[in-house]
Amino acid sequence: MNVQSRIRDLDATAARPKGRQGWMARHRASAILLLLGLIALGGGYYWYAASSNAAGKPVVVAATRADVEDVVTAVGNLQPLTSVDVGAQVSGQLDTLHVQIGDDVQKGQLLAEIDSSVMAAKVDADNAQLQNLQAQLAEKQSQLALAQLQADRQTRLLRDNATSQDAFDSAEAAAKSAAAVVKSVQAQIQQSESSLKADKATLSYSKIYAPMTGTVSAIPAKQGQTLNANQSAPLILTIADLSTMTVFTQVSEADVAKLRLGMDAYFTTLGNGNNRHTGKLRQILPTPTVTNNVVLYTALFDVANPNKQLMTQMTAQVFFVRASAQNAIIVPVAALHYTPSAQQAVGRAVQAQAPQQGAADQGARAGRGAGGGGGRRGGRGAGGGGNDAEAGLRPRAATVTVVMDDGSQETRDVMVGVTDRVNAQIISGLEEGEQVIAGQEVTTTRAAARPAPRPGQPGIPGVGGFR
Repeated sequence: MNVQSRIRDLDATAARPKGRQGWMARHRASAILLLLGLIALGGGYYWYAASSNAAGKPVVVAATRADVEDVVTAVGNLQPLTSVDVGAQVSGQLDTLHVQIGDDVQKGQLLAEIDSSVMAAKVDADNAQLQNLQAQLAEKQSQLALAQLQADRQTRLLRDNATSQDAFDSAEAAAKSAAAVVKSVQAQIQQSESSLKADKATLSYSKIYAPMTGTVSAIPAKQGQTLNANQSAPLILTIADLSTMTVFTQVSEADVAKLRLGMDAYFTTLGNGNNRHTGKLRQILPTPTVTNNVVLYTALFDVANPNKQLMTQMTAQVFFVRASAQNAIIVPVAALHYTPSAQQAVGRAVQAQAPQQGAADQGARAGRGAGGGGGRRGGRGAGGGGNDAEAGLRPRAATVTVVMDDGSQETRDVMVGVTDRVNAQIISGLEEGEQVIAGQEVTTTRAAARPAPRPGQPGIPGVGGFR
């Protein structure tokens, strides 16, 4: 009896684990689904909290007064407006250099001297030869005078039948021959004088004089160096006029269409970024330079350099001014909204202000208004298509959201003038000091969890920005 009871207890004990395992197998899928639901619920709550934090307060800025410019930027380098390479026209040893790099020279000033002993000897030989020919000329002229007297005597005698015709003919021939000899010697004298003149000029080339007023910018030759001018003129030094500098600017093919001859331009240098040097666009070279498949056109303008602070090959950050406004009412570009309705409104306003223009002109202006680039920052707005290089210079219509004194918001139409990458000029529709909305603050949970930057470190990106 006890044995059977023990056996039943063992069977019951063995059966209980099998029943628990079966229950777990039946409810395992439900447990997994419950766990996935809890994870999804937690993720949804996190996303909702992050979205709530991201929708920050609107950024409100006041319309202020400042200068604004629409510019085309480029990089260039400085070169003297006028420079000349001074070379040698004769061969010989460079005896003396009278200047150094950086010296200011005047036109006609002696710069260098080349050994002239050979050239001087040749001039002396030409002088001696000329004197010899002049002595020969005196002799031949005497012989000519004698021959002419004899011919005259024979003429008188022949008239009196006191001489023969043969004697008369011989005297005439002798006179003419003496005259020809005189002319030959005279021609030799002219040739000798020309040779002497050329040799004197060659001798004068042994002294190098400044062809212009300027500054010695380079001296590649050295004193004592032998110069060979038989094939090409050896370079001795370079003189540059540093009172006026030319800026050689490399402009991309995308921006060159925006340039106009005579437009204002200025640049700053790396060493003095606060000092502007101004000029007028003088020339755009028609042939571009291509570097790594990048097409660049060279634009030139000149600037005065009275103090010679600007030097050759300086790097210049160049700005070509397409349009500018001084002391204008400005707002951030992010505060502007370009919409077709605003463009149509400005088209009607322009037509109302100019009723004297024809219907065709009004229709064209209205068409430009309807074709504005809605939603494009810095818009091409009332100007029409994006291919028009002057579109950005014409007034454009936009809307801004104005925050009133009582906190309410008002959408207002404004006229936009000169625009740069940050600010835009407001021609009408907004007064100085009025508050406008220029986006919303973006503060994410992840960004907020980051530690604040220490003094001197850059700020945390994404915090306090515009959307």
